[in-house]
Amino acid sequence: MIRFVKRVRFLFNVRRSVPFLVDFFRSSDVSAVKKGLSVGLVAFYFWLPVDLIPDMFLLLGIVDDLAVFTFILQLMVKLAPEELQKKYGLMK
Repeated sequence: MIRFVKRVRFLFNVRRSVPFLVDFFRSSDVSAVKKGLSVGLVAFYFWLPVDLIPDMFLLLGIVDDLAVFTFILQLMVKLAPEELQKKYGLMK
């Protein structure tokens, strides 16, 4: 539970998310398959024209986009090597 709370806090702290993403893609410990999967999921979501909540509802329309971004970033955290997770305080 504590690890989950740390990850959620990390996801909402964008200043820490960006350096994590840079380190994730620069790391030689992360396989090309994991990097490709991450990029593929983001590209697929942007290519897919379906939203759970249409964007014409302004703030509510952004909620599903943030949920998908959060899901993908959470997956990337799980795919990251332990050293990278420790560096950003995402482990116990």
